[in-house]
Amino acid sequence: MKFSCTKENIKQGLTTITHIAGKNINLPILSNVLIKATENNISLISTDLEIGVKTNIRGKVEKKGEFTVQAKLLADYISFLPNDKIDFDLIDNELKITCKNYKTKMKGENPEDYPVIPIIEKKYCFTINFDTFKKGLSEVIFAVANNETRVELSGVFFEFNNNELLLAATDSYRLAERKIKYENKNKTIESKKIIIPTKTLQEVLRFNFNDKVDNLTIKTKEADINIYISDNQVLFSYDDIEMVSRIIEGQYPDYKQIIPNSDHKKTTVNFDRYDLIRAVKASALFSKENINDINLDFPSGQKKVVVSSVNNKSGESIIEIDAQVDGEDNGIVLNYKYLLDGLAVLDVENITLEIINSTTPCLLKAQGRDDYLYIIMPIKQ
Repeated sequence: MKFSCTKENIKQGLTTITHIAGKNINLPILSNVLIKATENNISLISTDLEIGVKTNIRGKVEKKGEFTVQAKLLADYISFLPNDKIDFDLIDNELKITCKNYKTKMKGENPEDYPVIPIIEKKYCFTINFDTFKKGLSEVIFAVANNETRVELSGVFFEFNNNELLLAATDSYRLAERKIKYENKNKTIESKKIIIPTKTLQEVLRFNFNDKVDNLTIKTKEADINIYISDNQVLFSYDDIEMVSRIIEGQYPDYKQIIPNSDHKKTTVNFDRYDLIRAVKASALFSKENINDINLDFPSGQKKVVVSSVNNKSGESIIEIDAQVDGEDNGIVLNYKYLLDGLAVLDVENITLEIINSTTPCLLKAQGRDDYLYIIMPIKQ
């Protein structure tokens, strides 16, 4: 195997795949990257047996071949090389790397021992604008459960339905739902429902094709991401990257039944997002440890939100912010971390909070947007 490419090309490729490679006592080769050079292509491949990713980089191939070397070692070394052409040459089971006055040899392992990444039949394909997909995914993924007690909650729920993708995530204490419009090229497919692991989606969010010129980030890609679904696996394809992952087995809970019905709301509060974020963060300093509670009160007729917290050890906080309050004199106790998570992803100035009472879930949404909602279970006193 012998090929050459620019530092920028291989560095970008390694950035995409090295997150997957990691230490595995039972199968050490999983910490390696598989490098494949064919007549017209250079591929970098990495897998942890649950996720497999391949990216193609531009370069000149003089001799075909394949080899595996430690992914982190290769990425770290490449980062120190000059911004110039790099030559790779496989000699006696060692990968010789040369770039100007830098020379090294890396030992590796037989590529035949590297696990095979499954090939997904590209039958059911859904095509979505990548920027739109990334934004929508980032607005729900934070609500996924962090433990494996309920496996079906350890990923994001995807429902493809005609020309709309519904994303949902919950940990039983809060729920985020996002709807994304897209062009359905599979007219025969009416609906597909799957649960995709959080780790897989975190890797998808890392897909990036931006260049830096004079320390300024220049956007170089305006592309779609293709999502292919098989019986138990999913493939994400974006530009020169392909990522295969298992699908979580199980039935996602029917969360629709916990979404508060707007017809039953008793209090509606409209407020400035930044004002509430500051008030919540300040009051959070006095919340009870491990409970993270803050009180939100909406005295009717006073056009304000009262954000407060009391801690017998450290003191208390009471903050009033302007708001438009319609309905009953109501109040609710929330986990401030959950509330801040929801406020962080809403990218508008004005926010609406709908409340039925202090014991039922409250609904947080952005004014002017009907594609996103965030629900928080209250803390019962």
